[in-house]
Amino acid sequence: MACGDTDDQPHTRTEGIYQHCENCGDSGAPAADNAAMMLLVPSDVLRPRRVDEHFAAEADAARAAGHQVALVDHDALAAGEAHRAVQRVPAGAVAVYRGWMLDCNSYAGFSTAIADRGTRLRTGPEQYRRGHELPGWYTTLAAFTPVSTWTVGTDRTAFDNARQTLGPGPGVLRDYTKSMKHYWHEAAYIPDLADGPAAWSIAQRLSELRGDDLAGGFVLRRFEQFTGAEVRTWWIDGVRRLVTAHPDTPEQVPPADAHVPGLAIAVAGLALPFVTVDLARRTDGVWRVIELGDGQVSDRPATTPAETLIADLLSDPGKVG
Repeated sequence: MACGDTDDQPHTRTEGIYQHCENCGDSGAPAADNAAMMLLVPSDVLRPRRVDEHFAAEADAARAAGHQVALVDHDALAAGEAHRAVQRVPAGAVAVYRGWMLDCNSYAGFSTAIADRGTRLRTGPEQYRRGHELPGWYTTLAAFTPVSTWTVGTDRTAFDNARQTLGPGPGVLRDYTKSMKHYWHEAAYIPDLADGPAAWSIAQRLSELRGDDLAGGFVLRRFEQFTGAEVRTWWIDGVRRLVTAHPDTPEQVPPADAHVPGLAIAVAGLALPFVTVDLARRTDGVWRVIELGDGQVSDRPATTPAETLIADLLSDPGKVG
């Protein structure tokens, strides 16, 4: 049976033998209840039967390790057309997504559509929200990260109340999921939170840049001075499995002392299947949490082999840690 790729390479299924199709990403094998973890990756926009090039190495590593790999249509997911997006996903597996960021509503639709096909995402919608949005994890990690407060929505009065809660001094602005750090002085850094008009102009610029993608509301964080490159740590079922460079600085080898005492207990307390925690060294030498994110949509630095991540990520959940 041909899968229809323009290269016209057949996807062969013969009794008792399953041949992997490089075009559509399906292993061809039926997914039994005790099957290995499945990896879901985005398809290429122009060639939808191929893996998006950004995630091709991870897909290859998963296949080489004996795992099923299936394609999803990220654009359809983001557009709220989840059932169309997952039509290539086989049934009967537990799946982990490695792909582009999804808002929480799109992810919930993704989870429902996958479940309707008889497959379950290892990270549920409520878990995704708690890992993806700062209000979901902040309270648990408050001792390890800059003091923060946030609004629901982008109302000026709510913003001023949040600003006054932090008090005077410099702050950093973002939304629930993302900062605009590449627009540092116009949409992220607030020199003095006591200066209401100036702070609001930063908030308006953030809103303008994020547009319809602005998530949740404004998050205001107390500014702390950091030095050196950030470090990305990878946690599976509350256990730190990898320490890597940050994707923005892939050539910067993580220092051996990149450690936050007590953080492991806190991350485990979140009870999230797969997250990343980004760390930075404050100028006084203390390592601090900059961000926690859902690991499914956290980028892998180019200097970390795909095989290294996949080996831990697709382990039997009961064996991790």
